Amino acid sequence: ALQMALWRRKRPRNVIVHTDRGGQYCSADYQAQLKRHNLRGSMSAKGCCYDNACVESFFHSLKVECIHGEHFISREIMRATVFNYI
Repeated sequence: ALQMALWRRKRPRNVIVHTDRGGQYCSADYQAQLKRHNLRGSMSAKGCCYDNACVESFFHSLKVECIHGEHFISREIMRATVFNYI
């Protein structure tokens, strides 16, 4: 997903990449990729679920209020819906 986003956005600036603490996101390779593209990683500290509470809350609200129960017929419609929600 990160590679696809980088390909689509070309050279994004001031981007924060929010992830959970999955092994793939904590790996040296993934962290090096973030650094190589000047991206900033964001994840909770081990054992502290409140570090990213505002981001977690936002994505929860987005999913519950905007996405769940919807059947989007195209990505463009989904993107427009999410854009309007935000």
